[in-house]
Amino acid sequence: MALEHALLVALRERPASGSDLARRFSRSIGFFWSATHQQIYRVLARMEADGWLQVTPVAQAGRPDQKVYDVTPAGAAALAEWLSEPTPPHALRSDLAVKMRGASFGDRAAVLDVVRAHLADHHARLEHYRRLMERDYPAPDHPASLSGLDLDHYLVLRGGILTEETWVTWLTEYLEAHT
Repeated sequence: MALEHALLVALRERPASGSDLARRFSRSIGFFWSATHQQIYRVLARMEADGWLQVTPVAQAGRPDQKVYDVTPAGAAALAEWLSEPTPPHALRSDLAVKMRGASFGDRAAVLDVVRAHLADHHARLEHYRRLMERDYPAPDHPASLSGLDLDHYLVLRGGILTEETWVTWLTEYLEAHT
């Protein structure tokens, strides 16, 4: 996937300025596709030049006009084409897993510290996802009552929760086995 596709998805959900997109990336899309502010602005400019985006200037008091980006029909077509292309399976590449496997050949205590730090990060992500789930989908009958974009958002969030639960379970098991 290219950053362009992540931005097209975000802008199809809701037109936004570059700074709004950067904030949205840090709160949602950024959990599975990361980009710096500079990368976002550079790609937005290229997408606009390619005709995938249109820009609407919005006046701001005491500041330069804000550019609000929206997807053009050409951008929507490019996104639709990309969505229909096959996606290769994701291969797990994990420095952490290699360190865990090789811990017997070095400083196991240092590796365990690394595992603990990762476990703390995965706990934090899991709690964040659970808070989003409680906030956005409090009804117990989900996903039966959802459809379209709402169902897609729910299922991606659910996938994030399941992924983090797996990491927490695995890392906890590793730590417990070595204590």
